[in-house]
Amino acid sequence: MSWLFGSSSDKAAAPTETKAQPAQTEKPKPCCVCKDEKTARDDCMLFSKSDDPAKECKSMIEQYKACMLGYGFKV
Repeated sequence: MSWLFGSSSDKAAAPTETKAQPAQTEKPKPCCVCKDEKTARDDCMLFSKSDDPAKECKSMIEQYKACMLGYGFKV
């Protein structure tokens, strides 16, 4: 009779939900990774005396992008 009241479908749905939660927590948030690279990039951009800070800080920007890509984020 349990099939009539759907109790077996409730049990089947529970493991699916618990498997979905660890998958979300395995990947860190973008704000929580590459903090040193981000700080160096931001400081370079903010305190640059150049007319084109993006050109002057290109190496730091590339380091930050490479770090983020390592975590699966495309910047």
